[in-house]
Amino acid sequence: MLARLQQGLERLYRIETRASVEDFLIDAELRERLGVERAPREQLLVTHDEDGLSVGLFVDEEALSNLAAHDPADRLDERNLGDFLLAVEGVSHFVYLTWRAHHDHRVSALELELQAEVDKYVTCLLCEGSGEAGRSAALRRRLFEQFSFEDGLDEDERDRYRVANANAHRYSASLERRFVRVGRISGMLAELRRFYRLPLGGKLDLIRAA
Repeated sequence: MLARLQQGLERLYRIETRASVEDFLIDAELRERLGVERAPREQLLVTHDEDGLSVGLFVDEEALSNLAAHDPADRLDERNLGDFLLAVEGVSHFVYLTWRAHHDHRVSALELELQAEVDKYVTCLLCEGSGEAGRSAALRRRLFEQFSFEDGLDEDERDRYRVANANAHRYSASLERRFVRVGRISGMLAELRRFYRLPLGGKLDLIRAA
């Protein structure tokens, strides 16, 4: 599932990371040995030193098992949607970080979260075929209105998630209005590829303009 998601995101954005997400997966035992303070169901661990980046991705094993039993490629519904969003977020973080690092570009935590929120909307919208306006509106409500923050977040983390969520909500509404409602999915994909390549400031400027 994670490899398929990576392939899908790289095809969507026409990028190449030259790294396989499955090679960077860590399990709960290794994460515990690393002494991580918080242990959410999805987590990208990153350290940076003179030798470069060290990256590990944790995704809850029960979520992956559920996705194997209820493949979103067959049907995306309440049986698998939550776990699918978890997987998309983890893979989105991994792909964006490694792609930016490959091009020697810095990336902030807010930038990772914002791109992941956009990726979740677009991936779910296109998962069962071309986007539809009715599905888009329902998906936006599910992603950006019907959510709650995880326990244990500090105030800076809450602010980061709140800003990422609000901006992704505005941008997805703009994509729906300008592209989905009028059937211009190819136009939406072209803009998303441009959005992906912008730094955080450019992304926020584009959202304000849209």
